[in-house]
Amino acid sequence: MNLRVAIAEDNHFLAKAIREKLSFFEDITVKFISRNGAELIGKLAEDHRVDVILMDIQMPEMDGIKATELIKNQYPQIKIIMLTVYDDDAYVFKAIKAGANGYLLKEIEAEKLYNSIQEVINDGAPMTPSIALKTLNLLRNPSLEFDSKEEVEEIKLSKRETEILIQLSKGLNYNEIAINLSISPSTVRKHIENIYKKLQVHNKMEAVLKAQKRNLI
Repeated sequence: MNLRVAIAEDNHFLAKAIREKLSFFEDITVKFISRNGAELIGKLAEDHRVDVILMDIQMPEMDGIKATELIKNQYPQIKIIMLTVYDDDAYVFKAIKAGANGYLLKEIEAEKLYNSIQEVINDGAPMTPSIALKTLNLLRNPSLEFDSKEEVEEIKLSKRETEILIQLSKGLNYNEIAINLSISPSTVRKHIENIYKKLQVHNKMEAVLKAQKRNLI
């Protein structure tokens, strides 16, 4: 069975990376890539023969959560997996409420992504382990939705952390950043560890993307 997949992702390089991950599997066809929720809905209006949508959350014009809600109302048969850098409780809760069938982080390996698509087609609910844990916590204590919303808004980076993130966004490595800011590479590394903790990310790309989308840099 050939599975038809659509991708909603505003970052060209990430969209290309997702397409490349799926290119390893002969039974998956990427029908189209949309840069935002509005464009995705427009393409579905022309041809809604899509089995699975891999949906980013933060996109211009219309975000992934609003798009999920609208698509689920109009095309309930289409499975939607949120594929995002965000694992904040508020995003997880809103995505599930909107009708998402799964929730994965973008760092997922190609084979796991493929298996997750197969799982969702068979009425499963694929989730990254950390997301599954958050979902259980939300079910046990729905008030966490509001607590986490406040936490999302209260991410604060120091001046030095912001400077380092800006340097990272330019593609510089630890040593280059250390020279530019007149600090040691180990100090740069320590600041980056703190940045990862504050932003709840696991690598440089996620940190830069999340900081940009939150207007922190």
